[in-house]
Amino acid sequence: MEKFRSRDFLSTLLVDAFIMYIKIKYADTMIFRVPCFRASCRPCYSYSMNLRPDYVLPAVPEYEVKICPPSELAARIAVLPRPLVFTNGCFDILHRGHATYLAQARSLGAALVVAVNSDDSVKRLGKGKKTGERPINPLADRLSLLAALESVSLVTWFDQDTPLQRIIECRPDILVKGGDWSIAQIVGATEVSTWGGSVYSIPFVHQTSTTAVLEKIRSL
Repeated sequence: MEKFRSRDFLSTLLVDAFIMYIKIKYADTMIFRVPCFRASCRPCYSYSMNLRPDYVLPAVPEYEVKICPPSELAARIAVLPRPLVFTNGCFDILHRGHATYLAQARSLGAALVVAVNSDDSVKRLGKGKKTGERPINPLADRLSLLAALESVSLVTWFDQDTPLQRIIECRPDILVKGGDWSIAQIVGATEVSTWGGSVYSIPFVHQTSTTAVLEKIRSL
């Protein structure tokens, strides 16, 4: 019996220590309810946390600071660690294939910049079964979702048909595209090679695409 009491006492100390840590860590944002004890041989704590009434949630998630207008790109690129990886795409409906590809691209360097086709740029690509069907998600939504990914260091956009201007502005050490692009087809490959950079075509791990997702939805 003494053995079990000793174990209960130790458990209680550990719970108290954890609750004290949480109270200190979140003192500015949380309110803690008074613990209650149940009539049993083992103390049972019941804690709850609520936001303080005077705490104001941030209007914009922290990750959105990674969204960079083209006009600010040079200054933001200057403070990113090197080697710098660059890739681009529409990223219309973000899926597992996108997330995996971007994580692989990021692993090739110290920072990853993603340039996204603007809405007009996507429309000119003529994707989708009907003219003007894409993008499904507007540019602001696509930028925000990409910025939320841990692998992405900075996300910007371009309105042209290709990202060549952004590539020249960033001067990446490593240029990356998905496995459906050969090295010879990758826009900016010649320019990156001339300043000593590397160009990679990363094979797809997951055979997924926005087009396939849309076709599955339509078939339901």
